[in-house]
Amino acid sequence: MTALIAAAGVMCAAPAAARTPFVGPLHTVRDIASTVPANGDVNPYGTALILRTQGELRAGNVLVSNFNNRKNQQGTGTTLVQVSPHGHVTQFARIAPGRLPGACPGGVGLTTALSILPGGWVVVGSLPTSDGTSATAKAGCLLVLDDHGTVRQTISGHGINGPWDMTAHTRGDQTDLFVTNVLNGTVKAGTRGTHRGTVLRLTLCTRDHDVPPTLLSTTQIGSRFEERTDVAALVIGPTGVGLGRDDTLYVADTPGNRITAISNASTRTTDAGTGRVVTAKGALKGPLGLAVAPGDEILTVNSGDGNLVDTSARNGAQLAHRPLDISGSPAGAGALFGLAIDQRRNEVYFVDDAVNKLEVLQAP
Repeated sequence: MTALIAAAGVMCAAPAAARTPFVGPLHTVRDIASTVPANGDVNPYGTALILRTQGELRAGNVLVSNFNNRKNQQGTGTTLVQVSPHGHVTQFARIAPGRLPGACPGGVGLTTALSILPGGWVVVGSLPTSDGTSATAKAGCLLVLDDHGTVRQTISGHGINGPWDMTAHTRGDQTDLFVTNVLNGTVKAGTRGTHRGTVLRLTLCTRDHDVPPTLLSTTQIGSRFEERTDVAALVIGPTGVGLGRDDTLYVADTPGNRITAISNASTRTTDAGTGRVVTAKGALKGPLGLAVAPGDEILTVNSGDGNLVDTSARNGAQLAHRPLDISGSPAGAGALFGLAIDQRRNEVYFVDDAVNKLEVLQAP
């Protein structure tokens, strides 16, 4: 019950106590395990918490995608590994580019775009290169794997062009995939850059657990995001995405050093451009991965300084930040991509590709 204070005959409510940010009690970073599988793939990008045991997927474990091969060539990684909270690592899938069941322009290079759908279907983005350089980057696709790690379907075209990150939302027997794309004219523009990065909503039918999801429609709901090639990072463009409780999609605009918001993400039929700016600059230093925490707090990880930033979606206030990676020069440079929140434990899983590990931010 709200306390009331009487002063000069006036009854008024006492101010509510300030809410502790989600990351407020989280101060400890713990290494869990190496994400390097037997074939030597490195550069972990995508991170997804497994909520239900199905097939080879085990509830409570974390699925991780690798972007580079053992030679550290970007856009050539072909593996996903499954990591338990106690550090047990198994290879979930090794994808053979020459044995795909459908088109995937350029081959396989697994990105941060990673989601687990009803029925145990795993969807992962591919932005492939032939030699690890942006000059050979191709449009790629979304790869759909069953719960045993077998690629059963590819989704290409429909505006998919360098799928860089993704989030999923299921309602009934339909699932929306929200995908950022970073190759629309990027290779041609090179380091000069262009403003053609997009956000797509792909609506899938996920009714059948035995048959791969069916693509029902594709809608471009965001556009005009800056994107450019980069020697160290291959490509820089709109990266992390997360859906809030009010159907607002939050986008980590990495080159713009800001977080933007696209309203009515699952129902809109028009393109919102880059959307509304939620927050910019401050503690943000080139935000990459993004996840939405309870209370619609937006967690992002920086490419510029290795920090995690906690932002209020309600008013854009940057509530707190935590150092996750202090290695490299500058510290944490480009090392942090995928985020996965375990809401039951109030923990944040993340990959550190400078050391090829899955780590967790937790309370002491």
